[in-house]
Amino acid sequence: MIPTTYPTRAEIARLTARMLLEIRAVNFNTEQPYTLASGLPSPSYIDCRKLISYPRIRSTLMDFLTITILRDAGFEVFDNIAGGETAGIPFAALVAERMGLPMTYVRKKPKGYGRNARIEGEMTEGQRVLLVEDLTTDGGSKLSFVDAIRETGATCGHTAVIFYYGIFPETEKTLGDHGVALHHLCTWWDVLDEAKAQGAFTPETLTEVETFLRDPRTWQKARMN
Repeated sequence: MIPTTYPTRAEIARLTARMLLEIRAVNFNTEQPYTLASGLPSPSYIDCRKLISYPRIRSTLMDFLTITILRDAGFEVFDNIAGGETAGIPFAALVAERMGLPMTYVRKKPKGYGRNARIEGEMTEGQRVLLVEDLTTDGGSKLSFVDAIRETGATCGHTAVIFYYGIFPETEKTLGDHGVALHHLCTWWDVLDEAKAQGAFTPETLTEVETFLRDPRTWQKARMN
């Protein structure tokens, strides 16, 4: 069912950050940084996949994501909700259920046998497709999914995520140059603010994380030597 209440954008961001902290999906480690998919180090790591195991939080965030999509993109602008393999699949299914739309998913690469398909489910030419994922860092990984959708003859001009890093200035340009608008619930800045308010980590850890967030490339370069 489509949600009918509309919290403010700021309240959605705050509550999303709070929920991510509550289930320990947020990880800060300044002594032994995490390695991102790009191979670069980071003192922060977020695991949105944990959300599927918390029904109350999962349901609330999917309501938030649905109303964010409707408010930002429109009410009658999509025909199909596609999840990106693998983390985006459950969230796409939940959003599709709320919006009363067909759901599909996009493989990272052809499966190598049978139809050798990248699109699973029914996607047809001319459909307007929303790509749903758990998160985005610099936006680059979304482009392959978008291209696979467009190869079917469908269009894809929007992607929606629960979490957007919000620290790499090129992200929205990368997506925008590809004709894709980004919709999200919260960023690292929202999580940092909520972590400070809760005293969830030591002041020293939060200071180091903030240093990273303000200039991630310099922070990473210093630790790659």
